[in-house]
Amino acid sequence: MAVLLLTACGAAGIGGGGNPTPTPSSGPRFDVTATEADHTITMRVGQSLEVVLHKSNNLNNWSHPSSSDETLLASIVDPAAIAARGVTLAAFVARMPGTVDVTATASPVCPSGAMCPMYVALYSLKVTITQS
Repeated sequence: MAVLLLTACGAAGIGGGGNPTPTPSSGPRFDVTATEADHTITMRVGQSLEVVLHKSNNLNNWSHPSSSDETLLASIVDPAAIAARGVTLAAFVARMPGTVDVTATASPVCPSGAMCPMYVALYSLKVTITQS
């Protein structure tokens, strides 16, 4: 689920979020691909996950997505990954059954010398890993 965090005003949600069925990546390297439109997925032990986040208007690029539990969903290096400008890529492999969150943040674009809003956009993907 994507969430907008406001410094003094609490939190507000951004966008919807369903439970899409994981679809094969366009490339042969990944079993599942998730984008900023995905908020929950299910995958099996041994499968690989590609996270592809696109820059939004008035926000900087997303930070590198990270797993909340590397023992369940471990980051892997994808030497073939070349992100287009404004796209953030990350790759993971499912190691053990369980539930883990993949998160990334993006801050607002602020012109030099101008007042800057104090919020951070949060991308959150809940990954359920089942036995293969």
